[in-house]
This record gives sequence, C-alpha cells and structure tokens, in this order.
Amino acid sequence: MAEERLVENYHVETARQRKIPRSIEVWDETLRDGEQTPGVHFSPEEKLRIAELLSDVGVAVLNAGIPVVSEEEARAVRLVADAGLKAKILAAARTVPADVDAVIRSGASHIAIFVAASNVHLKYKLKMSQEEVRAAALATVRQAKDAGLHVAFVTEDTVRAPFDFVERLYRDVQAEGADRLVVADTVGIMTPLTFRWFLTEFKRRVRPKDLSVHCHNDFGLATANTLTAVECGARAPQVCVNGLGERAGNASLEEVVLDLEALYGVDTGIRTEKIHELSQVVEELSGVPIAANKALVGYNAFSHEAGIHTHGILAHTLTYEPLQPEVVGRNRQMILGKHTGKAAIVEKLKERGLSAPDPVLLELLRRVKTGMEMRSKNDLRRFLEQYRSLFGKPGLSDEEFWSLVDAVGIRRAGS
Repeated sequence: MAEERLVENYHVETARQRKIPRSIEVWDETLRDGEQTPGVHFSPEEKLRIAELLSDVGVAVLNAGIPVVSEEEARAVRLVADAGLKAKILAAARTVPADVDAVIRSGASHIAIFVAASNVHLKYKLKMSQEEVRAAALATVRQAKDAGLHVAFVTEDTVRAPFDFVERLYRDVQAEGADRLVVADTVGIMTPLTFRWFLTEFKRRVRPKDLSVHCHNDFGLATANTLTAVECGARAPQVCVNGLGERAGNASLEEVVLDLEALYGVDTGIRTEKIHELSQVVEELSGVPIAANKALVGYNAFSHEAGIHTHGILAHTLTYEPLQPEVVGRNRQMILGKHTGKAAIVEKLKERGLSAPDPVLLELLRRVKTGMEMRSKNDLRRFLEQYRSLFGKPGLSDEEFWSLVDAVGIRRAGS
C-alpha cells in the first residue's frame, strides 16, 4: 500500500516554467547596503565578525563596502579582504577612477561599479548626459579589468530608465569586459509580473553572460521580485541579513534562501541551520531589532498560542508549520496566554512529570487566561516609547549636530 501523502506540493506543477540556473551564488549586501540602514554603523572589527559568519554560512559573494567613503571604511574592506575567507570579497565604486583605485588598493578580488541610469537621476543627481554616463562606465570597467578584478556592473534605478539606453549601456560595458550585469529595482516599484517582463526583455536585448538583481522593499515585494528574477535566470540574487538596507530595506537573506531551498528545492550552498545565529549577531551589531513577526527569524516565527494551533502542532507539526524550526537553527515555542487551550497545558505539565484531572486542568487554564488578560501593559508602552524615540529619528540628534556646527566655528553671516 502506497504511503499516505499528508500534504500536496503544487510547486512541482510549475517547475518546468522556471529557468533557474544550475548554480546559485548568494550575494550578500549586509556590510554595504545593510549598513546604509538609517542610524546603522559597523566598525571594521564588527564588519569582519559579520563577514566571517557570512562566509561560514556559505555566502558566495559579500560586499564589504565602499572603500573611498572614509579611511575607516577602507580599513574595514582591507580587513575583510585579508581575512582569507571562503567567500569572494567585493567592494563597490562609482564610475569614478579614484573610487576604482580605492577598491584596487583594498585587496578585494571583485568590484561592483555602479552608476544611475534613469532620467530623473541623470538630470537631478548626476547632472550628466547619457553619453557622459556611458563614457565614464566604459572607462572605469576598463580600469578595473586592467587591474585584474572581477567586474559586476550595476545601474541604479535600472527599471525606471529608458530601455534603449539600458540596452546600449549594458551591451557596451559587457563588451568592454564586465563579467556580471546587475539590474536594480532601486525604489522597489516592480511587481513580479512586471519584473518578469523586464528581465525577459533585458535578456533578449542584452544577452548577459551572468545576471544579478538588487531589489528594494519599499512596497514589500523585494523577496518576491528576487525569486522572480531567479526564475528568469538570475544567478546571483542580492540579499541583506534581516532585510536591512536603505529605507524599507532589501530582499532578506533568510527569506530568499529558505524560499529557494524549501519551496523550489534549489541548493543555494547556504548552511541554513546557521541562519538564526547570523540573524541574531546582525541584530545585535546593527542595533535594529528583528520584528517579532519577521518570517523565519522573527521571535514569533515558530511560536504557537492559539488552542487550535497548539493542538494541531502537538498532533503533527505539519499542521501549522511549513518546515521544522531546526532547519534555520530555531526551536519551537508553545506560548501560554489568552488563547491557550487545554492541550498546551497538558504538554507543559509533562515537563515536570505532572498530570491532573480535567477539572483541575480547566481551573489552571482559566487562571492562565485571566492572568494574561490582567497583565499590565506599562512595560510594553515604555519599550515602545523608547523604540519610537530611538528609531523615529536615527543618527545624530539635532543637539549633537548643532554642537558640531559650533565646534567647527560656523557663524551667521555678518556676525
């Protein structure tokens, strides 16, 4: 007799529609875009600690930063590049020769050269023509290749740029020697269907040798769009631990990796059992708390309180969990509170070898529910006030800024 199938997996029905590359290289941006999260700063030593964990977890490429930014940033990139990690160490540069020189000096083996492509960026930020952007891109790609670097070429705001310009620019930099082309959804406006069309058209027009994508989460679609890109043949999805990054962040490492591993059956090369440890360290060093309901690494991701749910989980974990918590280095939690059922109480008593008749169990259950409903929220309110104060306006306070203004001697005109 055939073994009973407990759940249906309809992902297999769509597998043939995908064009997933045979080998995936997870490209992590935590130390670069993740550090650009408002208020976040990693010291060089902290960057090295995170880089060591990323490499140990199995990340193929990690962006250590932009060495031209400051002496400390340059030291951080050198520290990571000299650490002998398994991951390929990349540093980023604008299409500016001095930026590329800084990457060459850093010891990084890979470089991501970036420049904006949309008309709004060219007109209001760069104040450059398309031809000037193209010339600068070609010159710096050539400079990096002459130095022996593996070159990824990135345009900011790719998906809002004129397609004819995108096609010409990417074709030309690839002909100049760029090894990998990166399409960026810089302000997170793509939907999976639109991104599929864009990437299909991009591949038809440009014929990239190697494709990567960088997706932002402004509309909560970064992970979905990144998965769409992988389905379209992107080999190097860019991610950040805990979804850190500018504004609403980037596609999160844990979501993209586990989606590919558990839902698509794709080997990402990531040691998923190490993901929770990595997430916790990044939370600590970034100072950005993980949302309780964050997928996979949030504190509630494998927690159960409702009586129906706990009863189901105790009968078989597949009832209310899509994968075992140990897969990402987590443990299951049964939460006792307002929605607790009798089954959870029975299971909790077993921890000390205890049991009780139904009347006693029901009285204990009543007291658990009442105790939770009567619990004061004052501690929670104080925490939320502190959280809003700290993250509502991260970075230097106005008081700190104006004291620095006074220290450098800036005075009102005429005073």
